[in-house]
Amino acid sequence: MDIAQLQKQFVDVVVSIYRQNFLDDQYAQLRQLEDESNPDFVVEVVMLFFEDSERIIDCLTTAMQQQIVDFKQVDAIAHQFKGSTSSVGAQRVKNACLCMRTLCEQENLDGCLQCLQLIRNEYFLVKSGLEAIINMEQQIMAAGGTIPAFSVGMDASPEGSRRFLEFWVKNASGFGHKELVYLN
Repeated sequence: MDIAQLQKQFVDVVVSIYRQNFLDDQYAQLRQLEDESNPDFVVEVVMLFFEDSERIIDCLTTAMQQQIVDFKQVDAIAHQFKGSTSSVGAQRVKNACLCMRTLCEQENLDGCLQCLQLIRNEYFLVKSGLEAIINMEQQIMAAGGTIPAFSVGMDASPEGSRRFLEFWVKNASGFGHKELVYLN
């Protein structure tokens, strides 16, 4: 596959992940912090997120399996996980953590158990998406290309505000090809 096709595939993967609200604007901002002095910054942050997430999900699972569930402890763990998800912009996992916290306030055991499953599912979906992005980036770099940069924006239209992803690809003379993809 040539570089242009890989870059197009990368754009398609990113757009799909954003359209499904797996990631929010924080991920695009995180990517903007990466530069030549630290080219693996985003991968390192994402890998730390994966490690923390699996540890936190294990803690949540253990806390929910106790004979008498300590809802304050479960709430504290869900709060910690919510903060961790914010580091990479894992929107749907963050929302599931907020749901868990609400259910903890209500001391709703069945709801918390269902929400724990939702947290697990949403985490594995965002993990799969982030792994796909990282894999595409590695393929583009191995082929000698540059990874399309992107940002998330809003525009005002007569129909209302619309979110979009703006992609641009660096070429020999600077930034070349530019593409705007609306998310809603």
